[in-house]
Amino acid sequence: MADFKTHVQVASVVSGVMAGALAWTELVSLPEACLLWLTGSLGGIMPDIDSDTSRSIQIIFRLFGMLSGALMLLYGRQYLPLLDTLLLAAAAYFLVRYPFCWAFAKLTVHRASLHSLLANMVFAVAAVVLSHHLFHLSVEQSWLMGLFMFIGALIHLLLDEMYSIDLEGRRLKKSFGTALKVMQWPAHLPNLGLLALLWLGLWLAPSPAPLLVVLRQLLPLSLS
Repeated sequence: MADFKTHVQVASVVSGVMAGALAWTELVSLPEACLLWLTGSLGGIMPDIDSDTSRSIQIIFRLFGMLSGALMLLYGRQYLPLLDTLLLAAAAYFLVRYPFCWAFAKLTVHRASLHSLLANMVFAVAAVVLSHHLFHLSVEQSWLMGLFMFIGALIHLLLDEMYSIDLEGRRLKKSFGTALKVMQWPAHLPNLGLLALLWLGLWLAPSPAPLLVVLRQLLPLSLS
């Protein structure tokens, strides 16, 4: 399994390149590109949100709290006075950093249901729904947030599988196949819970049509 530093660095570099390309083509503004870069970097460590290592989970929720605070600042800038905005951002950070962190540490098992493509899709759709409904970002920006979250999380799973291959010994480690999987099996209740969250998220999410427009501009493919 790749270490925490590798996950952060690779996801950060890939997300930075992608966000920079979007900004260079003027499909997003520079602040929006920075937010996408932060989201992709966070996605790169999301599958380890259930880590059994106290230091790792603290770093994860510290970064997640920073993102929550930043989104609250963007929201408050449009709708609230300065003091209320700062208080709301601080409250968001501490709520995520401590109560949410404690709850996840108690209720989850590392490399189980949250370490799967199904969970990655839930992370992505959650990013879309929260961005659009809670922070009032545009539909296009919200879906880009979800896309960057998914790509970052996918990078995490790919790195873990790559580190499960011992090239020098020409063998597969015992951890091979435990990272890049569609869903945890057998784990009926967690999988049903994730499927329910995915369905709810897709129901709440706005239409992805604006994202398809962006992809048509970037890719030489017909996405009809």
